[in-house]
Amino acid sequence: MLSPTLHVAAALIVDEAGRYLLVRKRGTTAFMQAGGKIEPGEEPHDTLVREVAEELGVHVTADQVRPLGHHDAPAANEPGHRISAHVFAVDGVVDAVPTAEIAEAVWVDLEQAAQLPLAPLTATLLGLHPAADPSTSPAPGVTLDA
Repeated sequence: MLSPTLHVAAALIVDEAGRYLLVRKRGTTAFMQAGGKIEPGEEPHDTLVREVAEELGVHVTADQVRPLGHHDAPAANEPGHRISAHVFAVDGVVDAVPTAEIAEAVWVDLEQAAQLPLAPLTATLLGLHPAADPSTSPAPGVTLDA
């Protein structure tokens, strides 16, 4: 039997120092990208913009968002589910504040991220998952627009 699939949009946010912004939702232990479930009739890009505003109090514009592709992974907070994620790089995020269901937001480098409990998608995107293929991980190739 196939696992139920959740369709989400996720933000890979990197600052000028190369640190990643990860969030932890209330009542959970895994750190992950900001983002969330795509509502019926909503485009993944629009979901991402909405979720970043709701979760981090940051308004992003279309020119700050770049698609990085689609990834599937086990869901971190819904046992027995998988996620189908549209992943986007979001440039120029500063002054992010955890809001809504976010308990904690942290800026971490790869070494610090490796010490955190990470959602499976996050571990894969950062190239820290044992099964990750580094040649397909977007993290090393993420660049910030000047």
